[in-house]
Amino acid sequence: MLQNGNHNGLHNDPELPLISVIIPAYNVSAYIGDALRSVFLQHFKSHEVIVVNDGSTDTPELERVLEPYRDKIHYIQQENRGISAARNAALRIARGELIALLDADDIWHEGKLTEQLAFMKQGQFDMVYGDALLIGDVPWPAGTTFMGRSPSDGPVTLNSLLDLSVTVVVSTVIMRKDLVEQVGGFDEEDRNITEDFDLWLRLARAGARIGYQKKVVAEYRYRSDSVSAHRVKLHEAALRVLQKTRRGMTLSASEKEALDRTEQRLQSILMLERGKTLIVNGEVAEARAMLTKAREMNSSWKIPLALLALRTFPGLVRRYLRKRHRSD
Repeated sequence: MLQNGNHNGLHNDPELPLISVIIPAYNVSAYIGDALRSVFLQHFKSHEVIVVNDGSTDTPELERVLEPYRDKIHYIQQENRGISAARNAALRIARGELIALLDADDIWHEGKLTEQLAFMKQGQFDMVYGDALLIGDVPWPAGTTFMGRSPSDGPVTLNSLLDLSVTVVVSTVIMRKDLVEQVGGFDEEDRNITEDFDLWLRLARAGARIGYQKKVVAEYRYRSDSVSAHRVKLHEAALRVLQKTRRGMTLSASEKEALDRTEQRLQSILMLERGKTLIVNGEVAEARAMLTKAREMNSSWKIPLALLALRTFPGLVRRYLRKRHRSD
C-alpha cells in the first residue's frame, strides 16, 4: 500500500515549484510550440517544465522551436528509449510535489492547473484527470471530446480500470510524485503505447485515490500518423498490459473477472480486424472462420451482421473494406 502523504497538494517551501510539467518529445517539432505556450499561459505559476528529447530525428528543428523557452525549461536529450524512459528521466530531476503530464502534441486550456488543483484538494485525491477536446485528424464531428468517445463512468478503481469503464486522458493528469515513485514509475521494459494504462493500474492497486473531473481542460491531438491512431496496435498493447497485470498482481475475484472480460473483448476486436484484412486480401473462407471465432467471444450485433453480409454479398463487402483501408 502507498505511504501516507500530503493529500492537499500544497507544500510550505516557496523556493520549490509545486508542479513539475513533464513533456516527452519525439519528432514533434511541429506541435511542441503550441504545447509550451499553453503551459506558460496558465494562471497558476508555481511550476517547472521539463522537456525530454527522446532521440528525435528532427532535433535541429525541435531545438529551434524550443529556443525562445530555453531559459524557462529544463531540457534533457537522450538516445531513443521510448516514452516511458523519457518520462522517468524527467521524473528523476523533477522538484515538484506534483507531476503534470503533457504530450508534446496536445494543448492545455487556460486555467487548467488552477481548476484541477482545486478539484484535487477538495476531493483529497492523489491523482486527477479530466476530459479533452479532440483536434487534428478527427474523423468525428467538430466538438467531439475524448470522453464522448470513451466515457469514464463511475468511481476510478482497479476494477473499473480493468473493465475499461473509465479511461484516463494522459495530458490531463496531475498526480503526486512520491506515489509514482513508490510504485516504480513508468515501465521501461515494454516500449508500449499503453504504458500509462500500466501505471494507472499499479497506482490503483496500491490504493491511490483517483478522481475524474468532468470538465474539458485540454485538447487531445488525434494524428493519423501516430501509433494511437492504429486500433490494432493499441488493442495489442492493452492486451500486453493486461497479461502483465495477470502475472504480477494479486487480484480479487471481481477484478479477475473484469480483466477476463476485457481481455476477451479485445481479443475478439483483434479477430474482427484480422478478418477484415483477410476479406481485403480475398481470403473469404479464412475470414468467415475468423469472424465466427470472434462471435463466440463477443456478443456485438456487428459480427453476425458482418458474417451475413459476407455470405450474401462477398464482393460488395470486399470492395467496401478495400475503400475503407485506403482512406484509413
